[in-house]
Amino acid sequence: MVFEKEFKEALLDLPIKEKDKLLLRLLKRDVPLANQLYFELVSTQTVEERRSELEEMVIKRASNMSKRSSSIHDLLKEMRSLSGDITEQIKITKDKFGEVSLNLLMLNEILKTNKPQLSFFSRVKAHKFAVYVIARAFKLLVLIRSMHEDYLADFRDDLASLGELINQNALLKKTAMENGLDIDWLTSGEIPENIKQRQDALKKQGFLK
Repeated sequence: MVFEKEFKEALLDLPIKEKDKLLLRLLKRDVPLANQLYFELVSTQTVEERRSELEEMVIKRASNMSKRSSSIHDLLKEMRSLSGDITEQIKITKDKFGEVSLNLLMLNEILKTNKPQLSFFSRVKAHKFAVYVIARAFKLLVLIRSMHEDYLADFRDDLASLGELINQNALLKKTAMENGLDIDWLTSGEIPENIKQRQDALKKQGFLK
């Protein structure tokens, strides 16, 4: 929403006490913003410490998924929930490095710990899960390509692991091919310069979703 100049000036001219009351009322309605401000203004934790805590949670929850998820639908639901937790943290900390590292960790841990089950799910039932994994992998490549090239070295091993896990599952491998994801980009770490344009074009054609 775009605010008119007159409205902004009127808000700035309000008495300090009135502005404070309005701010607190707004924060009660916008929990993500409240959490972000708390982290920036009050919390003694660093971005790295928050990232480390979430890494432990991702590993633990990925392991629990292999024990709790009785169907591919349950696994996808749990995966989306975990992805949402990562997204929420990124909004709070603005941790661009963590956005890649945590999502890479999530994909690798879930595919690794659930590897036996994934081989038994039917292609029809596992289609949404497979597309979700490939779309996330594609997005990570786009994010990495947008960062400084030095960061690629930090992600190279995890990217290669993800590529191998996708290669080892027939459905994931087939879904990658159908949705324009070259697994060699993951295993070699050679990401095309126009990866974002490729992603946009594929989405317009109905892929990666």
